Amino acid sequence: MASAFRYLVIADESPEFPAALTYSARRAKLTDSGVVLLRVIAPTPPAEWVAVSEEIRRQAADAAESLAERYAAEIWAESGLTVEIIIREGDLKAEIKRLIDEDPSIKILALAAASGAGGPGPLVTLAAKGQNFATRPVPVMIVPGGLSREALLALAEPDAPANSG
Repeated sequence: MASAFRYLVIADESPEFPAALTYSARRAKLTDSGVVLLRVIAPTPPAEWVAVSEEIRRQAADAAESLAERYAAEIWAESGLTVEIIIREGDLKAEIKRLIDEDPSIKILALAAASGAGGPGPLVTLAAKGQNFATRPVPVMIVPGGLSREALLALAEPDAPANSG
């Protein structure tokens, strides 16, 4: 049975993505909620031969699934939390909106902000500008992507006793 409260984390190759997943997974474990990991692949450009387009699409889907499964396995090994993986093809913003609108158990969109000079990232920038990611209101939680794993876990569990060692 799916949890009635789930965090949505967008899986990509950015260095800050694991921060959003780590934080969300810890919060989900502590609050008996769940995590959905969405990986959106860009539509396959048309190729002269259908077989080439299909092969490009298959490779992109395999890479997306591999990335998502690797992170989901790490979360499971660490906490026993099973992360639902959803892979879609299309426009990232449109697929986020579609999934949130389809799944009422998604209550928070968790994004991690990049810490480099290039800005916080495109989705965080949209959130800061008031962009709606769904038809229904869903809070956007922005996790600092530059924090250490230990700092993220401490932030996710603020009432935990401090580590004295």
